[in-house]
Amino acid sequence: METSQFDRMIDRAGTASLKWGRYPGEVLPMWIADMDFQSPPGVREALARRVEHGVFGYTYPDISFRDSIVSWYADRHHWQIDPEWIVFMTGVVSGLNNFCQAFKSDYPTVVVQTPVYPPILHAPGVAGMNRIEVPFIRQADGRYAVDLDTLEQAFSRGRSLFILCNPQNPTGRVFEQTELEAIADLCDRYDVLVCADEIHSDLVFAPHKHIPFASLRQSSPERTITFAAPSKTFNIAGLGCAYAVIPSPELRERFKRQAEAFSGHINALGLTAGLAAYKTGGEWLESLLTYLTENRQLMQDFFKAELPDVGFYPPEGTYLAWLDFSRLDISDLAAFLLEKGAVAVNPGLDFGNPGARFVRLNFGCPRLLLEDGLSRISRALLANR
Repeated sequence: METSQFDRMIDRAGTASLKWGRYPGEVLPMWIADMDFQSPPGVREALARRVEHGVFGYTYPDISFRDSIVSWYADRHHWQIDPEWIVFMTGVVSGLNNFCQAFKSDYPTVVVQTPVYPPILHAPGVAGMNRIEVPFIRQADGRYAVDLDTLEQAFSRGRSLFILCNPQNPTGRVFEQTELEAIADLCDRYDVLVCADEIHSDLVFAPHKHIPFASLRQSSPERTITFAAPSKTFNIAGLGCAYAVIPSPELRERFKRQAEAFSGHINALGLTAGLAAYKTGGEWLESLLTYLTENRQLMQDFFKAELPDVGFYPPEGTYLAWLDFSRLDISDLAAFLLEKGAVAVNPGLDFGNPGARFVRLNFGCPRLLLEDGLSRISRALLANR
Protein backbone atom coordinates (compact mmCIF):
# COMPACT_ATOMS: atom_id res chain seq x y z
CA MET A 1 0.00 0.00 0.00
CA GLU A 2 1.36 3.40 -0.99
CA THR A 3 2.03 6.15 1.50
CA SER A 4 -1.00 8.43 1.70
CA GLN A 5 -1.85 11.84 3.10
CA PHE A 6 -4.01 9.88 5.54
CA ASP A 7 -0.97 8.08 6.96
CA ARG A 8 0.14 11.30 8.61
CA MET A 9 0.13 11.03 12.41
CA ILE A 10 -1.39 14.19 13.90
CA ASP A 11 -0.84 15.08 17.54
CA ARG A 12 -4.23 16.17 18.89
CA ALA A 13 -2.98 17.05 22.37
CA GLY A 14 -3.97 20.54 23.49
CA THR A 15 -6.96 20.73 21.11
CA ALA A 16 -9.61 19.82 23.72
CA SER A 17 -10.37 16.73 21.64
CA LEU A 18 -13.17 14.71 23.19
CA LYS A 19 -11.89 11.58 21.49
CA TRP A 20 -8.33 11.92 22.79
CA GLY A 21 -9.04 13.72 26.05
CA ARG A 22 -11.46 11.38 27.78
CA TYR A 23 -8.95 8.66 28.64
CA PRO A 24 -5.41 8.60 30.07
CA GLY A 25 -2.54 9.11 27.66
CA GLU A 26 -1.63 5.42 27.37
CA VAL A 27 -5.10 4.57 26.03
CA LEU A 28 -5.61 4.45 22.25
CA PRO A 29 -9.04 5.99 21.54
CA MET A 30 -11.00 4.18 18.82
CA TRP A 31 -14.48 5.04 19.99
CA ILE A 32 -16.34 8.22 18.98
CA ALA A 33 -17.09 8.83 15.25
CA ASP A 34 -14.28 11.33 14.75
CA MET A 35 -11.56 10.58 12.19
CA ASP A 36 -7.88 11.26 12.91
CA PHE A 37 -7.32 12.94 9.53
CA GLN A 38 -6.93 16.57 8.58
CA SER A 39 -9.89 18.02 6.74
CA PRO A 40 -9.51 18.76 3.00
CA PRO A 41 -7.01 21.49 2.04
CA GLY A 42 -9.77 23.66 0.56
CA VAL A 43 -11.60 23.60 3.89
CA ARG A 44 -8.53 24.56 5.88
CA GLU A 45 -7.70 27.39 3.45
CA ALA A 46 -11.24 28.78 3.57
CA LEU A 47 -11.21 28.71 7.37
CA ALA A 48 -7.85 30.49 7.47
CA ARG A 49 -9.23 33.29 5.27
CA ARG A 50 -12.35 33.57 7.40
CA VAL A 51 -10.33 33.74 10.62
CA GLU A 52 -8.06 36.39 9.11
CA HIS A 53 -11.16 38.51 8.46
CA GLY A 54 -11.54 38.62 12.22
CA VAL A 55 -15.26 39.35 12.67
CA PHE A 56 -17.43 36.47 13.85
CA GLY A 57 -20.91 37.86 14.25
CA TYR A 58 -24.23 36.17 13.57
CA THR A 59 -24.32 34.45 10.20
CA TYR A 60 -26.84 32.76 7.95
CA PRO A 61 -26.53 30.13 5.20
CA ASP A 62 -26.68 32.15 1.99
CA ILE A 63 -27.75 30.87 -1.42
CA SER A 64 -24.23 29.75 -2.34
CA PHE A 65 -24.25 27.16 0.44
CA ARG A 66 -27.71 25.95 -0.55
CA ASP A 67 -26.61 25.68 -4.17
CA SER A 68 -23.52 23.70 -3.18
CA ILE A 69 -25.72 21.17 -1.37
CA VAL A 70 -28.06 20.92 -4.36
CA SER A 71 -25.13 20.28 -6.69
CA TRP A 72 -23.57 17.75 -4.32
CA TYR A 73 -26.77 15.71 -4.10
CA ALA A 74 -27.32 15.82 -7.85
CA ASP A 75 -23.77 14.70 -8.62
CA ARG A 76 -23.27 12.19 -5.80
CA HIS A 77 -26.71 10.77 -5.11
CA HIS A 78 -28.71 11.57 -8.26
CA TRP A 79 -31.38 13.35 -6.26
CA GLN A 80 -32.52 16.73 -7.51
CA ILE A 81 -33.51 18.82 -4.53
CA ASP A 82 -34.82 22.37 -4.34
CA PRO A 83 -32.80 24.91 -2.32
CA GLU A 84 -36.01 25.87 -0.54
CA TRP A 85 -36.27 22.37 0.92
CA ILE A 86 -33.13 22.87 3.03
CA VAL A 87 -33.45 23.78 6.71
CA PHE A 88 -30.18 24.39 8.55
CA MET A 89 -29.57 23.25 12.10
CA THR A 90 -26.69 22.94 14.54
CA GLY A 91 -26.40 19.15 14.34
CA VAL A 92 -28.20 15.92 13.57
CA VAL A 93 -28.61 15.11 17.28
CA SER A 94 -30.53 18.33 17.88
CA GLY A 95 -32.43 17.57 14.68
CA LEU A 96 -33.52 14.17 15.97
CA ASN A 97 -34.87 15.75 19.14
CA ASN A 98 -36.57 18.55 17.23
CA PHE A 99 -38.17 15.98 14.91
CA CYS A 100 -39.73 14.12 17.84
CA GLN A 101 -40.84 17.32 19.59
CA ALA A 102 -42.33 18.85 16.45
CA PHE A 103 -44.57 15.91 15.56
CA LYS A 104 -45.30 14.13 18.84
CA SER A 105 -48.81 15.60 19.12
CA ASP A 106 -49.86 13.72 15.97
CA TYR A 107 -47.57 10.70 16.25
CA PRO A 108 -47.21 9.47 19.86
CA THR A 109 -44.87 6.56 19.05
CA VAL A 110 -41.41 6.33 17.50
CA VAL A 111 -40.21 3.13 15.82
CA VAL A 112 -36.47 2.48 15.64
CA GLN A 113 -34.38 -0.45 14.39
CA THR A 114 -31.71 -1.81 16.72
CA PRO A 115 -28.81 -1.79 17.20
CA VAL A 116 -28.69 1.91 16.38
CA TYR A 117 -26.89 5.20 17.09
CA PRO A 118 -27.63 6.04 20.77
CA PRO A 119 -29.20 9.53 20.22
CA ILE A 120 -31.80 7.83 17.99
CA LEU A 121 -32.66 5.56 20.91
CA HIS A 122 -32.83 8.45 23.37
CA ALA A 123 -34.74 11.10 21.40
CA PRO A 124 -38.23 9.56 21.86
CA GLY A 125 -37.84 9.41 25.64
CA VAL A 126 -36.65 13.00 25.82
CA ALA A 127 -39.85 14.00 24.03
CA GLY A 128 -41.99 11.85 26.35
CA MET A 129 -42.95 9.48 23.54
CA ASN A 130 -43.29 5.73 23.32
CA ARG A 131 -40.45 3.85 21.63
CA ILE A 132 -40.84 0.57 19.80
CA GLU A 133 -37.62 -1.25 18.97
CA VAL A 134 -37.47 -3.55 15.96
CA PRO A 135 -34.24 -5.58 15.99
CA PHE A 136 -32.52 -6.32 12.71
CA ILE A 137 -32.21 -9.93 11.61
CA ARG A 138 -28.60 -11.04 11.86
CA GLN A 139 -27.80 -13.51 9.11
CA ALA A 140 -25.37 -16.43 9.29
CA ASP A 141 -22.56 -14.44 7.65
CA GLY A 142 -22.95 -11.56 10.12
CA ARG A 143 -24.80 -9.24 7.75
CA TYR A 144 -27.88 -7.49 9.10
CA ALA A 145 -31.25 -7.47 7.34
CA VAL A 146 -34.48 -5.55 7.89
CA ASP A 147 -37.18 -7.51 9.74
CA LEU A 148 -40.12 -6.39 7.63
CA ASP A 149 -42.71 -8.52 9.44
CA THR A 150 -41.85 -7.08 12.87
CA LEU A 151 -41.59 -3.60 11.38
CA GLU A 152 -45.10 -3.93 10.00
CA GLN A 153 -46.38 -5.11 13.38
CA ALA A 154 -44.87 -2.00 14.97
CA PHE A 155 -46.41 0.34 12.40
CA SER A 156 -49.81 -1.33 12.73
CA ARG A 157 -50.07 -0.44 16.43
CA GLY A 158 -50.97 3.20 15.76
CA ARG A 159 -49.71 6.42 14.21
CA SER A 160 -45.94 6.50 14.45
CA LEU A 161 -42.77 8.22 13.48
CA PHE A 162 -39.98 6.08 12.07
CA ILE A 163 -36.29 6.96 12.36
CA LEU A 164 -34.30 5.26 9.62
CA CYS A 165 -30.50 5.28 9.89
CA ASN A 166 -28.88 4.66 6.49
CA PRO A 167 -25.96 4.07 6.10
CA GLN A 168 -26.62 2.28 9.34
CA ASN A 169 -24.69 3.07 12.50
CA PRO A 170 -23.27 0.83 14.00
CA THR A 171 -23.71 -2.18 11.66
CA GLY A 172 -22.37 -0.48 8.54
CA ARG A 173 -25.25 -1.65 6.34
CA VAL A 174 -26.11 0.38 3.25
CA PHE A 175 -29.66 -0.62 2.44
CA GLU A 176 -30.45 -1.75 -1.08
CA GLN A 177 -33.22 -0.50 -3.34
CA THR A 178 -35.44 -3.51 -2.65
CA GLU A 179 -35.11 -3.09 1.12
CA LEU A 180 -35.88 0.61 1.01
CA GLU A 181 -38.84 0.04 -1.32
CA ALA A 182 -40.27 -2.54 1.07
CA ILE A 183 -39.93 -0.09 3.97
CA ALA A 184 -41.53 2.65 1.86
CA ASP A 185 -44.47 0.34 1.10
CA LEU A 186 -45.09 -0.10 4.83
CA CYS A 187 -44.75 3.63 5.47
CA ASP A 188 -47.32 4.38 2.78
CA ARG A 189 -49.69 1.68 4.05
CA TYR A 190 -49.63 2.86 7.67
CA ASP A 191 -49.16 6.61 7.11
CA VAL A 192 -45.77 6.69 8.83
CA LEU A 193 -43.73 9.90 8.99
CA VAL A 194 -40.05 9.15 8.33
CA CYS A 195 -36.88 10.77 9.61
CA ALA A 196 -33.98 9.49 7.50
CA ASP A 197 -30.64 10.01 9.25
CA GLU A 198 -28.29 9.87 6.25
CA ILE A 199 -25.28 11.64 7.74
CA HIS A 200 -22.89 8.92 6.52
CA SER A 201 -24.33 8.91 2.98
CA ASP A 202 -21.05 9.98 1.34
CA LEU A 203 -19.03 7.28 3.13
CA VAL A 204 -20.09 4.24 1.13
CA PHE A 205 -17.78 1.56 -0.27
CA ALA A 206 -18.06 0.24 -3.82
CA PRO A 207 -20.03 -1.53 -5.18
CA HIS A 208 -22.66 -0.30 -2.71
CA LYS A 209 -24.65 2.85 -3.46
CA HIS A 210 -26.50 5.21 -1.17
CA ILE A 211 -30.11 5.82 -2.15
CA PRO A 212 -31.82 8.77 -0.41
CA PHE A 213 -35.06 7.46 1.06
CA ALA A 214 -36.95 10.57 -0.01
CA SER A 215 -35.97 9.94 -3.65
CA LEU A 216 -37.60 6.49 -3.88
CA ARG A 217 -41.06 7.35 -5.21
CA GLN A 218 -43.62 10.11 -5.56
CA SER A 219 -45.01 9.60 -2.06
CA SER A 220 -41.65 9.47 -0.27
CA PRO A 221 -40.78 13.21 -0.33
CA GLU A 222 -44.12 14.10 1.24
CA ARG A 223 -43.55 11.89 4.27
CA THR A 224 -39.75 12.14 4.71
CA ILE A 225 -37.40 14.50 6.52
CA THR A 226 -33.78 13.77 5.60
CA PHE A 227 -30.88 14.71 7.89
CA ALA A 228 -27.37 15.20 6.54
CA ALA A 229 -24.22 17.20 7.16
CA PRO A 230 -20.68 17.65 5.85
CA SER A 231 -19.37 16.80 9.32
CA LYS A 232 -18.68 13.05 9.07
CA THR A 233 -17.64 13.17 5.42
CA PHE A 234 -15.01 15.88 5.82
CA ASN A 235 -14.17 15.47 9.53
CA ILE A 236 -15.54 18.83 10.65
CA ALA A 237 -18.01 17.64 13.29
CA GLY A 238 -16.73 20.13 15.86
CA LEU A 239 -17.87 23.07 13.73
CA GLY A 240 -21.59 22.48 14.25
CA CYS A 241 -23.28 22.66 10.85
CA ALA A 242 -26.00 20.29 9.60
CA TYR A 243 -29.24 20.49 7.65
CA ALA A 244 -32.55 18.81 6.93
CA VAL A 245 -34.00 18.34 3.45
CA ILE A 246 -37.81 18.62 3.69
CA PRO A 247 -39.77 18.72 0.41
CA SER A 248 -43.20 19.01 2.10
CA PRO A 249 -44.04 22.67 2.86
CA GLU A 250 -46.22 21.65 5.82
CA LEU A 251 -43.60 19.42 7.42
CA ARG A 252 -40.88 21.97 6.68
CA GLU A 253 -42.73 24.79 8.42
CA ARG A 254 -43.46 22.70 11.52
CA PHE A 255 -39.87 21.50 11.77
CA LYS A 256 -38.47 25.01 11.17
CA ARG A 257 -40.55 26.48 13.98
CA GLN A 258 -39.26 23.84 16.39
CA ALA A 259 -35.63 24.12 15.23
CA GLU A 260 -35.56 27.92 15.32
CA ALA A 261 -37.00 27.95 18.83
CA PHE A 262 -34.52 25.49 20.33
CA SER A 263 -31.41 25.07 18.16
CA GLY A 264 -29.88 28.54 17.89
CA HIS A 265 -27.62 29.93 15.17
CA ILE A 266 -25.36 27.91 12.89
CA ASN A 267 -21.66 28.23 13.68
CA ALA A 268 -20.03 30.86 11.46
CA LEU A 269 -16.95 28.73 10.81
CA GLY A 270 -19.13 25.70 10.24
CA LEU A 271 -20.82 27.49 7.35
CA THR A 272 -17.45 28.44 5.88
CA ALA A 273 -16.13 24.90 6.20
CA GLY A 274 -19.28 23.26 4.85
CA LEU A 275 -19.40 25.43 1.75
CA ALA A 276 -15.71 24.86 1.00
CA ALA A 277 -16.07 21.11 1.57
CA TYR A 278 -18.89 20.72 -0.92
CA LYS A 279 -17.20 22.94 -3.48
CA THR A 280 -13.63 21.61 -3.26
CA GLY A 281 -13.65 18.32 -1.33
CA GLY A 282 -14.70 15.79 -3.96
CA GLU A 283 -11.22 14.58 -4.92
CA TRP A 284 -10.17 14.42 -1.27
CA LEU A 285 -13.23 12.29 -0.49
CA GLU A 286 -12.36 9.80 -3.23
CA SER A 287 -8.88 9.42 -1.75
CA LEU A 288 -10.38 9.01 1.72
CA LEU A 289 -12.70 6.24 0.54
CA THR A 290 -9.75 4.41 -1.02
CA TYR A 291 -7.82 4.64 2.25
CA LEU A 292 -10.77 3.53 4.36
CA THR A 293 -11.35 0.60 2.00
CA GLU A 294 -7.77 -0.51 2.59
CA ASN A 295 -8.21 -0.12 6.36
CA ARG A 296 -11.35 -2.23 6.16
CA GLN A 297 -9.50 -4.94 4.24
CA LEU A 298 -6.68 -4.87 6.79
CA MET A 299 -9.24 -5.53 9.53
CA GLN A 300 -10.88 -8.34 7.62
CA ASP A 301 -7.53 -10.06 7.04
CA PHE A 302 -6.49 -9.53 10.65
CA PHE A 303 -9.56 -11.03 12.26
CA LYS A 304 -9.58 -13.96 9.87
CA ALA A 305 -5.94 -14.79 10.56
CA GLU A 306 -5.41 -13.70 14.16
CA LEU A 307 -8.79 -13.62 15.92
CA PRO A 308 -11.21 -15.89 14.05
CA ASP A 309 -13.50 -16.03 17.11
CA VAL A 310 -14.28 -12.32 16.71
CA GLY A 311 -17.05 -11.82 14.19
CA PHE A 312 -16.47 -9.07 11.63
CA TYR A 313 -18.73 -8.36 8.68
CA PRO A 314 -17.04 -5.67 6.54
CA PRO A 315 -19.16 -2.51 6.73
CA GLU A 316 -20.72 -1.37 3.47
CA GLY A 317 -20.56 2.23 4.62
CA THR A 318 -19.24 4.42 7.47
CA TYR A 319 -15.78 4.07 9.06
CA LEU A 320 -17.18 2.09 11.99
CA ALA A 321 -16.65 -1.61 12.62
CA TRP A 322 -19.23 -3.64 14.56
CA LEU A 323 -17.31 -6.44 16.25
CA ASP A 324 -19.00 -9.58 17.55
CA PHE A 325 -17.45 -11.12 20.68
CA SER A 326 -20.32 -13.52 21.43
CA ARG A 327 -18.05 -16.57 21.12
CA LEU A 328 -15.89 -15.30 23.96
CA ASP A 329 -16.73 -15.47 27.64
CA ILE A 330 -16.22 -11.80 28.51
CA SER A 331 -19.01 -9.94 30.27
CA ASP A 332 -18.16 -6.24 29.81
CA LEU A 333 -16.21 -6.12 26.56
CA ALA A 334 -15.46 -2.40 26.36
CA ALA A 335 -14.29 -2.30 29.98
CA PHE A 336 -12.17 -5.39 29.41
CA LEU A 337 -10.45 -3.93 26.33
CA LEU A 338 -9.88 -0.65 28.13
CA GLU A 339 -8.35 -2.31 31.18
CA LYS A 340 -6.42 -5.14 29.53
CA GLY A 341 -5.64 -3.65 26.12
CA ALA A 342 -5.57 0.11 26.77
CA VAL A 343 -7.86 0.64 23.79
CA ALA A 344 -11.16 2.54 24.04
CA VAL A 345 -14.17 1.39 22.01
CA ASN A 346 -17.92 1.99 22.27
CA PRO A 347 -19.85 -0.59 24.33
CA GLY A 348 -22.35 -2.43 22.18
CA LEU A 349 -25.14 -2.05 24.73
CA ASP A 350 -25.10 1.69 24.09
CA PHE A 351 -26.77 0.84 20.76
CA GLY A 352 -29.57 -1.25 22.29
CA ASN A 353 -29.97 -4.74 23.70
CA PRO A 354 -28.90 -6.55 20.49
CA GLY A 355 -25.44 -5.05 21.03
CA ALA A 356 -24.78 -6.83 24.32
CA ARG A 357 -21.93 -8.95 22.96
CA PHE A 358 -20.52 -6.35 20.58
CA VAL A 359 -18.31 -3.27 20.50
CA ARG A 360 -18.01 -0.50 17.91
CA LEU A 361 -14.54 0.44 16.69
CA ASN A 362 -13.59 3.51 14.64
CA PHE A 363 -11.14 2.66 11.83
CA GLY A 364 -11.02 6.21 10.43
CA CYS A 365 -7.41 6.68 11.46
CA PRO A 366 -3.85 6.34 10.11
CA ARG A 367 -2.94 2.73 9.41
CA LEU A 368 -0.28 2.65 12.11
CA LEU A 369 -2.90 3.53 14.72
CA LEU A 370 -5.28 0.90 13.38
CA GLU A 371 -2.56 -1.76 13.47
CA ASP A 372 -1.68 -0.72 17.01
CA GLY A 373 -5.31 -0.95 18.10
CA LEU A 374 -5.80 -4.39 16.58
CA SER A 375 -2.60 -5.62 18.20
CA ARG A 376 -3.78 -4.34 21.58
CA ILE A 377 -7.08 -6.17 21.19
CA SER A 378 -5.27 -9.37 20.19
CA ARG A 379 -2.85 -9.24 23.11
CA ALA A 380 -5.67 -8.62 25.58
CA LEU A 381 -7.74 -11.54 24.28
CA LEU A 382 -4.82 -13.96 24.05
CA ALA A 383 -3.72 -13.11 27.60
CA ASN A 384 -7.24 -13.88 28.81
CA ARG A 385 -7.21 -17.47 27.56
